[in-house]
Amino acid sequence: MEEVDVIVIGAGPSGCVAAAHLARQGRRVMILEKQVFPRFVIGESLLPRSMEHWEETGLLPALTEQGYAPKLGARFIRGEHEGIDLQFDDNFTTGWTRTWQAPRAHFDKVAADATAAQGVDIRYGISAEDVDLSREDRVRVTARDGSGALEVEGRFLIDSSGYGGTLVKLLGLRDDRSPNPRMAVYTHVRERDRDAWPEPMQITFEVMAVDLWFWVIPFSDGTTSLGFVGDPRHFDPFTPERPRTEAWRAMVDRSVRFRERFVDQTPLWDPHVLHDYTHYNEKLYGRNYVLTGNCAGFLDPVFSSGVMLATESGLLAAKLTERVLQGEAVDWERAYSDHIRWGAAVFRSYIDGWYNGDLQTIFFSPRVEPKVKQQIISVLAGYVWDRKNPFVARHDRILRQLAELLNGTSGARDQAAVLNAG
Repeated sequence: MEEVDVIVIGAGPSGCVAAAHLARQGRRVMILEKQVFPRFVIGESLLPRSMEHWEETGLLPALTEQGYAPKLGARFIRGEHEGIDLQFDDNFTTGWTRTWQAPRAHFDKVAADATAAQGVDIRYGISAEDVDLSREDRVRVTARDGSGALEVEGRFLIDSSGYGGTLVKLLGLRDDRSPNPRMAVYTHVRERDRDAWPEPMQITFEVMAVDLWFWVIPFSDGTTSLGFVGDPRHFDPFTPERPRTEAWRAMVDRSVRFRERFVDQTPLWDPHVLHDYTHYNEKLYGRNYVLTGNCAGFLDPVFSSGVMLATESGLLAAKLTERVLQGEAVDWERAYSDHIRWGAAVFRSYIDGWYNGDLQTIFFSPRVEPKVKQQIISVLAGYVWDRKNPFVARHDRILRQLAELLNGTSGARDQAAVLNAG
């Protein structure tokens, strides 16, 4: 039996941010991580909002030293149309205006090492098999690795174990799967002659249909992440009989902008295929535990919200846990669930607006006013709690209103009316 103040399950971004914050408050923290780092995981395009979390927890210097490719914004293109180039320094909300494009295997290992350097005890290759919440003020976790079982007790448990969630399985928590039918297929390539292409390091999203898009995320180590996301009807090359690398090339061959650049690039591994990935956990907390990151829910990769929501929830959960450890009563519904669900709801509106075409209408319209663009950029930089921004405060209807105007003959006055509407 080992005793700590807080047990964290999962050493990804959410778990590391939570553990690092608590360690900086003088708490004894142990992370139980099922895998051995480095390990591959998707979610390689970050958002500026997370930079605040790395900075506040002391992890930023170690990450900055790595020389990851800077992400200053994102470009959305469709066919021969340039669409919109969103630059984070042209935003509405005060905050960070840059972040990184980073291979997560390397990135997460650096973050975990920096967390351990702050005094957090990280145990790799160990899986939580049982959680005992029967005692009012203690949590006991039984975990196992190749050499046997470990029992650890703490005053609080933060589950940052990622998609699927350890506590979701062990406690039988309700995890609602979204009815969205989308699928994703992705891999990495090592580019030859990258510098021969214009803007070779620009992160780009190519719209191939209203409900199909192609991501291109170049990394500073010479590799590039590529992925398709959309309705399954677009993925007919992926049949059980056909080799995945062959099916992948058939998909790349459909690209207008990137076919020549990538069609002959050999994938570094067989493309991964994901189905029905969107989910929401019904309740994000319980007595002596809280869910953070992807085990609390995951939306869609289109606007790279996953890591930002993971670090936001991890840091907030750690701050509230510290208050619990100090003997305060915490209203987890108001202070935690309401906050995280609001941010997810804002992003969900933009994801829905993307796949129903409203946001694409906005992105590819030449008549979007500069102030409108700035406010949308702030949302896509992760500043989804700034309710002074009408594209946050009225996220559930403003995209449809603006798209309808742009499909007509709107001018600056009409767009101003949308922004100022109650």
